[in-house]
Parts: sequence; structure tokens; C-alpha cells
Amino acid sequence: MTTIIFLALLNGCCISLCRVLNGRLGQGTSAFIASLWNHAVGFIFLSFVVYFTVSEPVGSLANAPAATWLGGVIGALFVALNSYVLTRVGATLTALLVIGGQLITGVIWEAVSHGADLTQVAGVMFILAGVVVAKFGNIPGIKNKTI
Repeated sequence: MTTIIFLALLNGCCISLCRVLNGRLGQGTSAFIASLWNHAVGFIFLSFVVYFTVSEPVGSLANAPAATWLGGVIGALFVALNSYVLTRVGATLTALLVIGGQLITGVIWEAVSHGADLTQVAGVMFILAGVVVAKFGNIPGIKNKTI
């Protein structure tokens, strides 16, 4: 289990680094060009990994499940949108908003497939409230005191 937790944390670090690098690339070109380069280089890299590590045949594009196509489109859109947003609001707020969106989607997915869990909904609402406080610095009606 420790290895899985480490891999998940490493994945989060890779995603954050990828966001920043694609955002920088998007500043010099455009969000869609950044996404194109991201996916082209990723395709070449994964082609080598699959070629040297997978022993069974991969299959053809014609036999690929619909989720494969949808996942690819959503992945490309994610990179393009992230590159666009990151250059406008910064890396930290972009990461917080993306994570907030992931949490909202996860809670909705869980509610649809297994029934609503109010503690998960409350948790997501607290996290989103934290993002608002981090961005705008205060909550209306509450005075901020420096400790």
C-alpha cells in the first residue's frame, strides 16, 4: 500500500510539473499548440515504452472501445484548457481549481453510481470555500485578524 501511495503522490507531482511546463509553452505559442506538442511527445514516448515492455499485441484503432476515443479527446482538452487558464490565473490557483473540479466530478460520479454521501459533498464545499478564501483573502462579514 505504501508503494501505491508513493506512486499517487509522484503522479500528482508529475501532473503539477506538466501543468507548469505546458502553461509556459502555451505562453510562447497557444494553448492548442502546447497541447499538440504535449500529446505528440507523449505518443512517441509511450510508443517506445509499449514496444519494449508489452508482449501481447496492442490491437487496432478500429477495435478500440469508445471510452478510448473519449478519454483521448478529454485528455487533449484538459491539457489545452490548463495551458490557457494557467497563464491567466497562475499555477497555484489553477491547480486548486482543477483539483476542485476533480472533487466535484468524483462526488457527482459517486452519487450517481452509489448514492449521495453528504459528508463527501460537505467536504468538497469546504475545499471550494478554501479556494475562494485563498483567492479573495476574506469571507464577507468576517474580519481577518493577523496572528
